[in-house]
Amino acid sequence: MAGHSKWANIQHRKGRQDEKRQRIWTRVMREIMVAARMGGGDLSVNPRLRLAIEKAKSANMPAENVKRGVDKATGNLEGVSYEEVRYEGYGIGGAAIILDCMTDNRVRTVAEVRHAFLKHGGNMGTEGSVAFQFKHCGQFVFAPGTNEEKVMEVALEAGAEDVIADDEGAIEVLTSYTDFERIKQALEVAGLIPEVAEITMRADNSIELSPEDSAKMQHLLDILEDLDDTQALYHNAALS
Repeated sequence: MAGHSKWANIQHRKGRQDEKRQRIWTRVMREIMVAARMGGGDLSVNPRLRLAIEKAKSANMPAENVKRGVDKATGNLEGVSYEEVRYEGYGIGGAAIILDCMTDNRVRTVAEVRHAFLKHGGNMGTEGSVAFQFKHCGQFVFAPGTNEEKVMEVALEAGAEDVIADDEGAIEVLTSYTDFERIKQALEVAGLIPEVAEITMRADNSIELSPEDSAKMQHLLDILEDLDDTQALYHNAALS
């Protein structure tokens, strides 16, 4: 979100991931299995699986774990079958929240999500209640100090939709989700390696929260992110 510290939010998220690597492995494995089940195990024709395996590598997941997940999903091994489900709701101050989960038991998952919202100051909404406030897109984020002119030149020439620098100097490149792979390759060929490269739900606008409400909102977000079935969490709060 332009004008706010994208970099600070990313550093917070990465810090939490480092603390909970086993949980990250679980989430990445579910993504690998769903991607392989939907698109097959051939990386050359399954970009979602390629991205999931890249996430596994960045999380230092052993290669044999990755192969086992693909084999389970493509029928070579027995395994649990996961399905994707999205929940929407409101947090502190009316901030919008989208929670993507993968579950083998919808009844259990929706009960846990609803309880988390209600207990920690939020409200669970209906399908579509907040999704219209977000854009499904590709996102690359470069650390402060990266050559902004070079990023802009390469990204825009490759077809990126926008390049934004935040208050701390981090650079965000936005693309359509269909162009994500092509622009990622163009950036890497130019020697530009982002800290974050993902398909995401990016909020169109942000909601400013006071320091007190920011703390409450962060607590709610942490609770939701810690649920066993959570895969990804998006929101439009500008946290102090």
